[in-house]
Amino acid sequence: MKSFRRHSATVNAGSMADIAFLLLIFFLVTTTISADKGILRQLPRVCDSGDCTDNIAERNLMRVYVNAQQQIMIDDEIVELSEIKTIVTSFIDNNGYSNCNYCKGEQLKASSDHPKEAVISLRHDALTKYEHFIAVQDEITKAYYQLRLRYAKEVFNKTPEQLTKKELKQVQGAFPFKVSEIMVKHTN
Repeated sequence: MKSFRRHSATVNAGSMADIAFLLLIFFLVTTTISADKGILRQLPRVCDSGDCTDNIAERNLMRVYVNAQQQIMIDDEIVELSEIKTIVTSFIDNNGYSNCNYCKGEQLKASSDHPKEAVISLRHDALTKYEHFIAVQDEITKAYYQLRLRYAKEVFNKTPEQLTKKELKQVQGAFPFKVSEIMVKHTN
């Protein structure tokens, strides 16, 4: 009697690795990876001399503070989130020197001398909610955008999207974005 040996069926998997590798390459090449941009801010230059706030006049500095109870304080007065844009706009556009030909401010003694001199100092408590802090930053940014938009329309009769690079630099120079974020100190 002859014994029959059964050979187990085998699949040649040598080409499977090649196919898997090609599929991997295909998906890597064709897939787009979304990148979150975050908040686009330019960090301030390092101050070489001791205290960098020494040369900022008090009237040119607006202090914004978000406390642990999520209250917003501007120069020690509690304000609502919806009021920030208006307050910041009038502070920056004040025209205290009376030599700003594009400013529309009321020339108040307590507000900035010139948009190029105005500085917003933003500080928050360690227990401030991230979303709330970002909302405050957004309102400050909206104030600058509104002022720049008005300047672009008055001077160039264009929207910011239509400006050339040179014109955009001029608009940004007229209302420079000067926001100082103070480091949070944790208290134990």
